[in-house]
Amino acid sequence: MPKMKSNRAAMKRFRVSATGKIKREHAYANHLFTSKPRSRKRRLRQAGRVDSTDTRRVKRLILR
Repeated sequence: MPKMKSNRAAMKRFRVSATGKIKREHAYANHLFTSKPRSRKRRLRQAGRVDSTDTRRVKRLILR
């Protein structure tokens, strides 16, 4: 039986932190910045975490 392949789209979107949590980028951080407050733009720069209910699903995609 051949090896299982990782989901390449998921590999580009998620990273595993040192503690094993899944990091992700925030949405709405591409364009149309003039209508967004400075504080919101600052928050969007920070990495987010995948919710615990989705962690198992995302790990299956990226850790094969």
